[in-house]
Amino acid sequence: MTDGQRQYGPLGSTLVIIPTYNEAENIKPIVSRVRSAVPEAHVLIADDNSPDGTGKLADELAAADGQVHVLHREGKEGLGAAYLAGFRWGIEHGHGVLVEMDADGSHQPEELPRLLTALKGADLVLGSRWVPGGRVVNWPKHREFLSRGGSTYSRVMLDVPIRDVTGGFRAFRVETLEGLGLNEVASQGYCFQVDLARRAVQAGYHVVEVPITFVERELGDSKMNRDIVVEALWRITAWGVGSKVSKIRGR
Repeated sequence: MTDGQRQYGPLGSTLVIIPTYNEAENIKPIVSRVRSAVPEAHVLIADDNSPDGTGKLADELAAADGQVHVLHREGKEGLGAAYLAGFRWGIEHGHGVLVEMDADGSHQPEELPRLLTALKGADLVLGSRWVPGGRVVNWPKHREFLSRGGSTYSRVMLDVPIRDVTGGFRAFRVETLEGLGLNEVASQGYCFQVDLARRAVQAGYHVVEVPITFVERELGDSKMNRDIVVEALWRITAWGVGSKVSKIRGR
């Protein structure tokens, strides 16, 4: 498949990265669903030393299935740090596609094959709640407002043509990640996804959005909090202002 004159190569093996912190109730069901949805894929559970025993459960899953792996991290350092560690692990182990996916079931593994199909003609595929066909289930209105507002603000400030800039269900070609300057990424929770999306657009990569159904978690606690939102707001504002100033100076 091509994007303009570009010829895309084969995808290679897929690694689904699932960061965890206190996801003991969710980890076994979500891994089982991933393995059923994409049997050829490998799974990497990146656990931030969960006090509820998630890491031990992950080890049990890995012991029973050669395509499940565990990356034990020293402590809770944020979503961004967990994904960056997972990306490095995936690159070192020769995977061609790296997928971001939540552990709580909000990202439905059954939709992953559609993202991987779209990636055959793209550099990065985003599972999107805010394109036609996308939707959210069981979300309170304030969460939907926050997510829609965050994506709109990010799109306007950063001038990126993406409807769901903050979404975290994504499939990357490994060469795309290698071209994003991951060593320079310092953002964590909510704005980590925004950071990678803006870097992909700025680098000229072909980004495709595929509609998904996002389902609110039924078990465990959400990791979203005020500090994560505040970090996102000031970082996105700083990136946007910096970009606009650079454009003005370059005229």
